[in-house]
Amino acid sequence: MAAKSPADRTPRRPVLSVSARKIKDNAADWHNLMMKWERLNDNGFTTANKIVNMKISEQFQDNKLEIACEDSATESEKPAPKYNEELDSCCAELLETLKHMTKIQLKMEKLTSTTKAICDLETFHHGAGNCTAPFFHTWPTLYFYEVSLKLSEMYKKELQLKQTIVQEIAHSPDRDLMMVYLSSWLYQPYIDNSSKLLLEAMLLETGHRQC
Repeated sequence: MAAKSPADRTPRRPVLSVSARKIKDNAADWHNLMMKWERLNDNGFTTANKIVNMKISEQFQDNKLEIACEDSATESEKPAPKYNEELDSCCAELLETLKHMTKIQLKMEKLTSTTKAICDLETFHHGAGNCTAPFFHTWPTLYFYEVSLKLSEMYKKELQLKQTIVQEIAHSPDRDLMMVYLSSWLYQPYIDNSSKLLLEAMLLETGHRQC
């Protein structure tokens, strides 16, 4: 009897369908986009913190100047606000960070649309009422779309908040409000803790993570 070759003894890995491969790729893309977002969020916070510190320092100096000039100058003789080149540079930097985050959020929406299209294709092939075998372990195809949609909505709302922060942070005269903007940028209230759990679960289901 002929001996079995090593190839015969090695269990073959299941060949993924085109749809399953696309969903697996999407899961990896979600991971990469969320990691890029976090790096940009850290960079943006550093820039926003510089802006707030400069604004507070500027307001302090303006208050001292106002007190000094109050009795010695008329309103028309008071010095005009100085142009702050460093502040302007930081504002431009924060705006650039926001642009990169906007691109990431649009890519997240595209991933969600792609997953929805795969769900629709599966429904077309197998019928709405028929239960098909999972692509990987336990998740039905629709659940990948539901997770993608939930993540996408979180980041969409967070982006809208960041747009407001970028517009207002350098123009607010209220120190407390600037600190609220700064804290909101850092802690991202619309991206809750479940986002990381959802991502990890998706990576585990698609084989990117091992138990």
